[in-house]
Amino acid sequence: MSYIEKKYYGKIQEVFESLLILENSLLVQINKKSVKNINEIAKLCAEFNRSINLILKKYYPEIKGMSDKLTIKSTLKFYYDLIYNLTDLVRNIENYQKIDQEYYNMLIDFVSKKNNLISGKYKRICAQELTVFYDPNSRNNLEKVLSEKIERKSKQYFTFGSLEEEIKKIAALSGAESVLIMVSDQLSKEELESAQSIIMFDIGDLQDFRRLSKIGLEIKIYLESKNYQCILKNDHIITDAKLLPD
Repeated sequence: MSYIEKKYYGKIQEVFESLLILENSLLVQINKKSVKNINEIAKLCAEFNRSINLILKKYYPEIKGMSDKLTIKSTLKFYYDLIYNLTDLVRNIENYQKIDQEYYNMLIDFVSKKNNLISGKYKRICAQELTVFYDPNSRNNLEKVLSEKIERKSKQYFTFGSLEEEIKKIAALSGAESVLIMVSDQLSKEELESAQSIIMFDIGDLQDFRRLSKIGLEIKIYLESKNYQCILKNDHIITDAKLLPD
């Protein structure tokens, strides 16, 4: 492991340790099981999101060892789902002002089982994703797909970049601060059976769902113009487009 890699791996672990404090604060708020403290939950959700984005943008790209990548990616997968669940909670409270007590119990159970989920379910999923992505044959196939996408043109969107690049351009023009492309997981396949990829976008303010919806809608229109299926879910899109993950 190089000096830079060791340094950034240490930085990632520091961020994960800081998230433990946020998790404890989150459990305190969730255990209140009240819609009155939704602003506090939304703030914590935004903090989780900022920390994960810091890892993804600054530190994770420098990690080369497969074992280290698996450890980090498995933990990130847990936080992806936590952020998704918290965003869903905030949206439902804003829309309905009432939440079933079982919803709170589900979140408490989810956070409490963090270590088991990371070492079990998420590690298996991430190991499969990394194996597929770094396998030479799979990589060659992805590069062929990418070449075809670069050559492809659309009457509605005449572009010269790859599909991934165009998605990020559209998101940025629509107001997104960051965009992350991931391989689909089992949960996304329950939403869309043919799911291949997840596109997550961030505006730095998880309470502004109108802006998130606008960004998601623009990406959805673009992908559907390319004959891909999409499902828009708050701050991310599930699609059957086989995109190169970040």
